[in-house]
Amino acid sequence: MVESATFDTLNVQLLAISGNNLFSQQMFAASLGLAYPLLSDYPDLTVIQRYSVLTHIGALHQPVAEGTYLLIDKQGVIRGKWIKPRGVVFPNEPLLKAAQELEP
Repeated sequence: MVESATFDTLNVQLLAISGNNLFSQQMFAASLGLAYPLLSDYPDLTVIQRYSVLTHIGALHQPVAEGTYLLIDKQGVIRGKWIKPRGVVFPNEPLLKAAQELEP
């Protein structure tokens, strides 16, 4: 789980996005006690497609967002991209190291 307070000290704004509907998002965020915004890209998945993190699962090839972390600088340039393997808790360290390298 991402520790948002650590990123706050680096002036990094955390956001999460998925292709689920808003109600589902709110329930998920509340269940985890997320300290950062959880955004919905439902129903078009436009943002998820633009960041090339759309995948399909199951026999019906249901479109979903891959668990992905993007580090985007203040100019909007992607400085890092990490795709989280399913069922794995992704460590904070690679994200923190990359964010620290953005600091002047």
